Amino acid sequence: MAIEIKVPVLPESVADATVAKWYKKEGDRVERDEHLVDLETDKVMLEVPAAAPGVMGKIIIGEGKTVKAGTVLATLIEAEAQPAAKAAAKTKEEKTPAPQTSTEKTETPELSPAVRRLVSEHNLDASKITPSGKSGRLTKEDVARHLQSPAQPEKTQAAAPVTTTETERGEKRAPMSRLRARIAERLVAIQHEAALLTTFNEVNMQPVMELRKTYQEKFEKTHQVRLGFMSFFVKAAVEALKRFPIVNASVDGTDIIYHNYFDIGIAVGGGPRGLVVPIVRNADLLSMAEIEKQIHQFSDKVKNNKLTIEDMTGGTFTITNGGVFGS
Repeated sequence: MAIEIKVPVLPESVADATVAKWYKKEGDRVERDEHLVDLETDKVMLEVPAAAPGVMGKIIIGEGKTVKAGTVLATLIEAEAQPAAKAAAKTKEEKTPAPQTSTEKTETPELSPAVRRLVSEHNLDASKITPSGKSGRLTKEDVARHLQSPAQPEKTQAAAPVTTTETERGEKRAPMSRLRARIAERLVAIQHEAALLTTFNEVNMQPVMELRKTYQEKFEKTHQVRLGFMSFFVKAAVEALKRFPIVNASVDGTDIIYHNYFDIGIAVGGGPRGLVVPIVRNADLLSMAEIEKQIHQFSDKVKNNKLTIEDMTGGTFTITNGGVFGS
């Protein structure tokens, strides 16, 4: 029985999505809940998992296409229907026998989601990495070993003749991701919609730096997270917002909405999708350790493209620490 793989319900305010990357090809074996395809929206990356084990059927929507909620992306042949599919594939192979070398190339070891993500992040060819897992499976340690080993890339670079001429100058044009395009659009629009004001105030951070230096080691041992500066910034901002509630308010039409909670947006970078702003909820009720742990979790989510629309919605105040970028 064939199951339709559809675009899930999209987050509020998101009209459509782009098919970013397929992780399975037609005919590949699929396990239940295995990551099949990434859908990129203006704000987050959505992962579409397999609803049942089976074999990948026809991929209807290819990478780069724009889709809406409910659109059928592909079909999945359930496990019971596999024998029939295999028999059909076998008769097709008998009719058009392929060279042995080409079959060997298509037979790549099945990758776990974690290993597949590592391979994708470093643009590696899984077939060129020596597996050490059970039944020839590739492990994360195999990928790490492959990355640490010198070898092939350096040799090919050394062998290439170093001749630079003006004719070698070139350009590469790549489309912006939906997120980057949205950020650029909003940066331009906000210049016309918002009253721009910049205020500079210097603060003596010496007491905070000394306090952090004194307790950092004990803090990390107790809470299993490093003591950074951001938790100090968040706590200071919350105290200021309590004194001046208008700064923590928002405007809805002709109304001012005062919030009695403090959801602080923290600008986080370092991921493949640029700067994003996840929200630390109820920051006034959190300890320094809890704030640092949440920021650490957000950083991990950003690096692994796991940030959700809920993580970035509803902030009342935002902090951007440009120091980590060298400003």
